[in-house]
Amino acid sequence: MALPKVADARQLSDAELSERVVAVKQALFELRMKRSIRQEVKPHEFKHLKHELSQLLTVEHQRKQSAYSSAGVDASTASASEPETSTSEE
Repeated sequence: MALPKVADARQLSDAELSERVVAVKQALFELRMKRSIRQEVKPHEFKHLKHELSQLLTVEHQRKQSAYSSAGVDASTASASEPETSTSEE
């Protein structure tokens, strides 16, 4: 079984991307549970799922960055929740 391609993740819509992220996280959880109760698991499935999850999250992050840049908002300053205040002692 080959590793998933990032092109497959880029073809998904935003909603499908979010659903797929949740599904992969759930699958990873189920694999960890199986391993913890000593059921048979294929170790390579961890690698494949982690690889796919990282691709999905990367595509999701890239889309958010492009949405911020197209809106004219700098992504690094958009995450700042508090405005800067100067505290000068008089």
